[in-house]
Order: sequence, then C-alpha cells, then structure tokens
Amino acid sequence: MGDMEERVKSYWTRRAHDFGTVRRMELEDGISRRWLFEIEKHVPDRNDLTILDVGTGAGYFAVLLANQGYQVSGVDLTPAMIKEAEEIAKGCCGQVTFQVMDAQNLDYSDESFDVVIARNLTWTLPRPDLAYKEWMRVLKKGGILLNFDADYGQEVRNKEEKSIDKKADVSEFHIGLTEELRQESDQITLSMDISQERRPEWDLMQLKEMGFVNCTCDREAGARILKERNAVDAPVFLLTVEK
Repeated sequence: MGDMEERVKSYWTRRAHDFGTVRRMELEDGISRRWLFEIEKHVPDRNDLTILDVGTGAGYFAVLLANQGYQVSGVDLTPAMIKEAEEIAKGCCGQVTFQVMDAQNLDYSDESFDVVIARNLTWTLPRPDLAYKEWMRVLKKGGILLNFDADYGQEVRNKEEKSIDKKADVSEFHIGLTEELRQESDQITLSMDISQERRPEWDLMQLKEMGFVNCTCDREAGARILKERNAVDAPVFLLTVEK
C-alpha cells in the first residue's frame, strides 16, 4: 500500500465512528427514500441482483439496498469503517457482507456483480483510473456502474481563492469534523491527481475509453437527493454507465 493510501486510511480511521453516526441518522431520514428512488431508476427490476458497494464506508448504501432484498457486498480500505458497517448492519433484514478491500484492486472474480455502486469515493483515490478498470472487470456483461461523486478539488480551490472562512463544518453531515481534520481533508484532496482534472468530464472520457457504453452524467442528482445539503461549489453528480 502506498503512502497516500495509508494517509487516506488514517484520516478515515479517525472519522469512522462519527461518520457511522451520520449514516445511522441518514438511514432513519427521508433522504433514504430519495437515494433509493434515484438508484432504482437505473438498475434492472430484479430482486436477485448482486451489488457491490465499493468504498462502502459505514455501510449506508449496502444496508439500504440489502433491506430491499438485493444481495450486497460492501468493501472499504479502512478496517474501522468496516467495523462501523457491521454494527449498523446488525439491524439489517437483508443479505449483506463486508470486507476490507482496496477499491483499486478488488479480490473478486471477473463478472461477479450485476451492479457496482459508489458514493463520494472516486475523489479519495490515488488511481481512480485503476479503480474504474477494476469495477468494469467485476461487472457482468450488461452490468451497471453508478458513481455518485463531486468535484471536491474545485470546491477546496474555490474556498482558497475566495478566502472563505474555512472553519470546521459542524452540521449533522460533518459530526466530529474538527479544524485539524478539515485541514487534513483539504490537503489530501488537493494532493490527488483527480483534483486537478475537470470533473465529471474527465470521468466520462475515461469510462468511454475503457469501453463502457451508454455513459451519462446527471448533474442534478445531488439537488434532488440532498436538496439544501447539496454543496454549491461541489454539487453531487451521478455517472451511469453500462458494460
């Protein structure tokens, strides 16, 4: 594992418990219905779907989708996050499993999943191009990739250029985010190569070059799901592609 992966893992280890608290709140909030509505618009209408929640964090998507009857596997680089996910999943009524695993180097056979889904993951990866290749590899022919993300690099740069007061966000989405952790997050973000790219244009180009088809980007997904929580400088977009 490289130095950057270790730094990212260390950061999210410190955030894991508070992050799990946020995801527990989301599972009981109306936002979950909105996430499900957006996701299920794009996946086949079958309850036997096999889904990989890559970069599962505290397991929010994995538990949400398993409760709908899907067979879900969640993976994350950070053991502390997987521990949070397993705790949250104790109240799950569906089939879900969790493993510590690198999103850029998955320990799954080719064509294992009908759907790969990610939320706020790509921007944290040193080699998102490798991750996209791995996700394509483990998708079955005709499988769907759903990637919810945002241009967080541009958001950090905008704040610096505008000299915006960058005190730690104490909203319910960022419980426990101290000023020290916020600064670490910003430094990690700006050190990532993907933060120097124009997104989501870069992602669409990569995905098309890899052979994905029906590549689309919904720039309004975050506004519909997160509503007023959708960041102005980093609105959430949804990339949907097919193998």
